[in-house]
Amino acid sequence: MADGFELDHEARYAQRIAAAQKDFERHGAALVSRLFPASVRYAVASEAIQLAERLSVRRDLAFAETDFTPRRMRNVTRTQIAENGIAIQQAYESPEVAEAVAAVAGQPVYACPYEPEQFVITQLDRPGDTHGWHWDDYSFALVWVAECPNTVDGGFVECVPDTAWDKRRPAIEQVLRDCTVHRLEAGPGQVYLMRASTTLHRVHPIRLGRRTIVNMAFATEDELFRPVSHETMDALWLGPGD
Repeated sequence: MADGFELDHEARYAQRIAAAQKDFERHGAALVSRLFPASVRYAVASEAIQLAERLSVRRDLAFAETDFTPRRMRNVTRTQIAENGIAIQQAYESPEVAEAVAAVAGQPVYACPYEPEQFVITQLDRPGDTHGWHWDDYSFALVWVAECPNTVDGGFVECVPDTAWDKRRPAIEQVLRDCTVHRLEAGPGQVYLMRASTTLHRVHPIRLGRRTIVNMAFATEDELFRPVSHETMDALWLGPGD
């Protein structure tokens, strides 16, 4: 009986991986919540909300590297999370989490070599708050949604896969005119994976409520060694102690 249960569990896991891979390839992002135990998702979400309420810093910025799209949010840095939490860092360093990301991505993944970007918390809590159109420095973003408004009040993800970030000439409006924008809705307790370095994306501005998430960055092997600049990351995330 035990062997049969194990085989059934493995088959269901493989089916979930296959379904996520299909969305990931087509849209640049996919829901992967069912790859992680509910207890882990709850622990990460609870810690994110608690730390955001205690430690988050208000940001209202825009960057030339992304055509001055707005970043209006509160955030908590990796250093603050590591010093004041447990669950988020444990999840990030878990081999099972990395294996799930790699399975959906279809390639090995590694901890982000730029430590401040490994895991961070963002919170949108005012009308008009948004994480505006941008790309990430590293290939994969695993996002744990702790809380989020209903779709009609914003907070959902919009993404344009298979796009390239030219920091000197981002041309985001041209990309939005030429390409299809896909929507990803992820509610409280859900997790999604994005190919974030080649998927232009944003969080639609919220109207009501609050959106709190943990973003975990993972890198490809070549990103461990090639030079990567961090202009937007440094301005948006670094704080006391970083």
